[in-house]
Amino acid sequence: MGGDTVITFGSRLVPVPLKGVPADCKIGSVNCVQAATAGVRLNRVFAYSDSSHWGIDAKKCPRDRVITSNRKYFTVLVLPVEGTGCTSLTGRYDVVVVSGGSKGSASASGSLAREATARGMKFYAGMPSPANRKDASYLPDLSYRVTFSQFTDRFLQHQSKTNNVSALAGFYLSTEMPLSTSPTFNDVLTLYRIQNQAIRKAMPGRAAVVSPYLDARTAAAGHTTPAEARAAMRAIALTASGVALSIAVQDGMGTGKGGAYFGNESRAPVDSYAAAAVGAGTWGSKYLAPNRDYFAAAARGVAGTGAVLWANLEGMAPATGKNKCDANVRGQTTRTRIDRQLQQIGNPPQKVISFMWDSYYTCAGTGRPLEQQLAAGEYTPVMTDTFFDAKTGAVRVTGFNLRGAKIQLRWTNGAGKVQSKVVAATGYDPGSGKKKGMNPLLQSVTANAGRTTLMPGSHYTVGVTNALGAKNDAPYSKQG
Repeated sequence: MGGDTVITFGSRLVPVPLKGVPADCKIGSVNCVQAATAGVRLNRVFAYSDSSHWGIDAKKCPRDRVITSNRKYFTVLVLPVEGTGCTSLTGRYDVVVVSGGSKGSASASGSLAREATARGMKFYAGMPSPANRKDASYLPDLSYRVTFSQFTDRFLQHQSKTNNVSALAGFYLSTEMPLSTSPTFNDVLTLYRIQNQAIRKAMPGRAAVVSPYLDARTAAAGHTTPAEARAAMRAIALTASGVALSIAVQDGMGTGKGGAYFGNESRAPVDSYAAAAVGAGTWGSKYLAPNRDYFAAAARGVAGTGAVLWANLEGMAPATGKNKCDANVRGQTTRTRIDRQLQQIGNPPQKVISFMWDSYYTCAGTGRPLEQQLAAGEYTPVMTDTFFDAKTGAVRVTGFNLRGAKIQLRWTNGAGKVQSKVVAATGYDPGSGKKKGMNPLLQSVTANAGRTTLMPGSHYTVGVTNALGAKNDAPYSKQG
């Protein structure tokens, strides 16, 4: 389908009791943590499992161990609680037990790095994340910040030695936060700053990706306006610490937190998917603003910061009872709905990504996997923006699959009469997005509908049929 980037989630660094250490992690017949800390004071134990073979290169300090036990790989890192380097000033140490999968299995991040390199793709490896707080499960636990920072450094040193390939574009910081200006989420910003500083120190030149989510539901306690989203984007951008940071905003359409609708649809009922999440009602009553407004605000938020706006298109839908997708909590979506999501994401994001969300793209769902729906609609036009100047008749459409377009224009003239016209595009620019610093895959077409009038405050709609005879799934609407 033309994808050029692969992104993985990071694993969690989780505090565990000594008895929580995997039973197979032994040195001789002794628990690997106890063996590695013999003669010193053990402070806390942490577990980390990423199915990657860290290997002998992970050893840095005398007490570190690399173990193969019962055909399973383990790396034991002994980290000083106080001081730097390998020696604790007070003799207390934290220990991290890394479970790296079974002997003979592929190393998860290593195999992805090699495969991405072979295919000419970009790979963003998931960074470690701390556990969530017990009193607030939506926030990271930074009570062991020193140990987490040390482990993050060791993780990146491992990456620089084993996965330092051309495909490794950077790292994904998988702890999420809403586009909120609430000080509640300051710990997440602190975590981003810690991780970005570590990337810059260990692997300068590598980038980072974060993916905050929007919540535009009027009934949600934590909802945010586009203005708040703009400020939140700026706060996230300023955690970059010199790292090239891409902020991929989740569009909320898979969870029901965002709405893909136009201004003239604000009084129309929400679709069945959104209704399953927010209840029956109109788009305007259930959401503060359409997604298009949030992405425009996000673009203004990152302006001048050096950070780049991406979009994370949620490739699923709220469960309605009729779109079951295997055992997943949410349901299968449709190609038509995804096209509406692309419309709302608009022109500002320089890249659109979409996590697989387990099997949402491959489940049979309503009878046809989403990946097959997308393949069948590969050449369907999608409009991300339009321009119509009634005084001159100038029309411009931006989007995908627009070559050879015939543009169907519908508007209300100054006398209140509905008008419609089909005009053939006279100009086609396949590199429009790249030239304007937007998504480089965006194209544009221009046409002239002739001089006319447009009723002030009214909306016009645009449809497209391209040279292959494919028609857009949803019209584009905009206020004139």
